[in-house]
Amino acid sequence: MAEIIPQRMTAQSDEEFVVFLIGMQINKLWKLHKWVPVAMAMGRMISELMEEENSDLLHAESWGGRTSIMVQYWRSFDALEAYSKNKSQSHLPAWSKFNKLTKGNSDVGIWHETYTVEPGSFECVYNNMPLFGLAKATNIVAAEGQRKNARDRLAQSKLEND
Repeated sequence: MAEIIPQRMTAQSDEEFVVFLIGMQINKLWKLHKWVPVAMAMGRMISELMEEENSDLLHAESWGGRTSIMVQYWRSFDALEAYSKNKSQSHLPAWSKFNKLTKGNSDVGIWHETYTVEPGSFECVYNNMPLFGLAKATNIVAAEGQRKNARDRLAQSKLEND
């Protein structure tokens, strides 16, 4: 188990970054041959990116169930897009396979949302948590003083980046 940080912490970043949410929904549980390859493909992609020496993927975490979600933090939209279109990496073959597996059926669904985050336009808090989420992708600082509450964290973040 990861070490618990026994105080209120927040994330800090002076750089723009991208939050990419992606997931799948199993619509027909019994059709394992349709959804298992989709689930396994994401694991291969994340492993590939984490093993890459200068990867622009900053961090990824996922949660599962019938509808899954993975949050990814990227250095930029350009980096995310470049990975998605790179013929020598895992995404394009997985995308092609997904389209073949789901053509004419609704056995498994996928979704994603992309958010570009400017410095000074986010706030977060972690209390008695291990290093997690955005704090794991950027810098972690104590959520005290000018960062004690949500409004103050957002204001402080804007001040630091103006």
